[in-house]
Amino acid sequence: MSKHPTLSNSNRFFSAFHRYITLTSTTQRHIHHLPLRASRRSRTTLHYSYLPRRYASTSSASTPPSKPPPQTPSTPIYYDLFPKTLPTGPPPSGPFTINPRALRSEFLQLQALAHPDRHTGSNKSRAEGTSALINTAYSTLLSPLKRAQYLLHLRGIDIAEDETAKVDDAELLMEVLEVREAIEGAEEEGELEGMKLVNDGRIRESEGVLERCFKEDDIEGAKRECVRLRYWENVRESLEGWERGKPVVLVH
Repeated sequence: MSKHPTLSNSNRFFSAFHRYITLTSTTQRHIHHLPLRASRRSRTTLHYSYLPRRYASTSSASTPPSKPPPQTPSTPIYYDLFPKTLPTGPPPSGPFTINPRALRSEFLQLQALAHPDRHTGSNKSRAEGTSALINTAYSTLLSPLKRAQYLLHLRGIDIAEDETAKVDDAELLMEVLEVREAIEGAEEEGELEGMKLVNDGRIRESEGVLERCFKEDDIEGAKRECVRLRYWENVRESLEGWERGKPVVLVH
């Protein structure tokens, strides 16, 4: 007889999931130091510990730092959940751009392990929580806008509430108003095709700017471009949801 009891299917899952997260990473990154250009007067450094990384911040500024996100010690950084696709972690050590096919492939592998129907009792509840976390992480990282907002959130910046992240670019606001009027004035859906192509170009440009900003730890530039991208994503939603005579509301 074996000296050790056989693990239940649920316990094997959690053991396998832990091994998957810890062993499939191809790098040995124990601590990340991420210097951020918050301003000329203040400089903040974030420390990420691996598996899971936890949010921590130190600042030499005389003013209090931005409010950190409401994470618990057991909450992993979303990047840690996808070690095959994102082996180098979040920017600046890793790229901002993510391969969506690779991310989906790993997501499906994780959900195959975590599906609640494979577990019973208290382990079923744990699996439901794990599955929900994987879903949230996947949807966040898949979208360039949500990904940028999440990376800023890890740095204690909430674009929706941070007054310094508001748009003060008169040229951008004028362009957005003109686009809104053009969408509202369209009589046929075919009139929107050209607008869609132009707006897709704006989105790609913003994503490229965000790639550079996060690579260089240019947090102020990332904030500005994240706001711009949010406008263009709202425009895309308006174009896709167009109806004749329907007013266009662009949330900012």
